[in-house]
Amino acid sequence: MNIQTVGIIGAGQMGNGIAHVFATSGFDVSLNDISQDALTSAMSRIEKNTARQVSKSQMSEANRAAALSRISTTTELGELGGCDLVIEAATERESIKDQIFSGLAPSLADHTLLATNTSSLSITRLAAKTDRPERFMGVHFMNPVPLMELVELIRGIATSETTYQTMLGVVERLNKTSASAEDYPGFIVNRILIPMINEAVYALYEGVGNVASIDASMKLGAHHPMGPLELGDFIGLDTCLAIMNVLHDGLADTKYRPCPLLVKYVEAGWVGRKCGQGFYDYRGETPVPTR
Repeated sequence: MNIQTVGIIGAGQMGNGIAHVFATSGFDVSLNDISQDALTSAMSRIEKNTARQVSKSQMSEANRAAALSRISTTTELGELGGCDLVIEAATERESIKDQIFSGLAPSLADHTLLATNTSSLSITRLAAKTDRPERFMGVHFMNPVPLMELVELIRGIATSETTYQTMLGVVERLNKTSASAEDYPGFIVNRILIPMINEAVYALYEGVGNVASIDASMKLGAHHPMGPLELGDFIGLDTCLAIMNVLHDGLADTKYRPCPLLVKYVEAGWVGRKCGQGFYDYRGETPVPTR
């Protein structure tokens, strides 16, 4: 199947990044959100990020203008129904995703493929609640989308080979690399990454080290580009906790128990960069550890 028109649901950090890479790869994009302010903010970010690419000679000004012209925005979910591919990139809550796919169903064209950018939820379960489980799969982009090379492709139990092969081709057109994962909680990346962050929080909770020493140890001792606590703040501690809960509930293993300190930070609303405070305080010129 030839994919040319792509609908993206959710104009947040992931949604606007996905819109960016599709538009700059020649796809026609319709970006949807319930908030017009979110759409305006998303377009502003895409304009800023593409301008940066031009300044770094990664894109010509003509190609930038063409890419921006390929993006339209809408608050009406039904307007995405005729797209060749619709990708849901909303909040990582299954009830919200179910509601979105249910609301989209009446307007969907027969040929439309559905995908979710979920980072941990069951593809099979999400697909089973739609009218086209064979044309549904997980397409998990990494954050920040324009910079990260990997896309996880996750088939549900009913996903057809045609749908899978089509999405392999889409990822290739985006000039990214696909990694195929089985439909288990967390897939590959978050099955490994988020428990590492959770273990770093345990190390902090138990007094093994402070924020600065834990992050410095992993950056300098394991050559990680970001320390695990800094990375947790970047991802969003609420997202990290949600994924840990999915792993703990889905795999029923105590090694996936969320650290009580992670729970406490989320309960306090200290969820990382997006709110200005997490394991670091970002409200000044330089991030300052909070513990």
